[in-house]
Amino acid sequence: MNDSSPRGPRSSASTSAGHDVAGAPGVIGIALAAVLAAALAEGSWQWFATYIGVTLLAVIFSFYRLPTWTPGLRSEYARNLTAYSLVVGLCASIALAPILQRWAWLFPMPGTRDRCPALGAYESIRTEAALANLAGRDSAALAHAQDVQSHAAVADCLSATTTLWLPVYAAGVAVLVALVAWSVDRARVRNEAVMAGRRPPRQG
Repeated sequence: MNDSSPRGPRSSASTSAGHDVAGAPGVIGIALAAVLAAALAEGSWQWFATYIGVTLLAVIFSFYRLPTWTPGLRSEYARNLTAYSLVVGLCASIALAPILQRWAWLFPMPGTRDRCPALGAYESIRTEAALANLAGRDSAALAHAQDVQSHAAVADCLSATTTLWLPVYAAGVAVLVALVAWSVDRARVRNEAVMAGRRPPRQG
């Protein structure tokens, strides 16, 4: 039997709708993964955190699409954009954390970062006092122990300070992503409306 019903457009529309519906739980899952990655991180921020953050960002950009832009702060688009930008900011902050911790020119943290070397020096002295009996036996081992403990103390101090400032970077990235996505999607909808000969929706 011949079926003359127009299945092509309906299939395309249902696929697009299904993609948007399936993407929403995905963003929630990515947000939970990012939170777990941050919560389980102990001590200094390691480069594996950058790998985790970049991977989560790649998943978001590859598999999630915002719904069609509509005017109004209470629209479905605005709600999706808010969640989307916050998750992107969270993942970006995790990816940047090891870089911010290690590169003073990128993240100077005035008044806080410069205190960490002093803490490392104190830990070195404390280690020497605790292992004073090794000085006459193996001075090289004592020096190595001092260096390790001093490095760990400085890294922990920088990590704690970086974590304290991460929400600022996450919020900044979220605002930037929201503004860029909103502007691009709004312009796309208006251009499509003009090309189709329709009046673009007015912003409420």
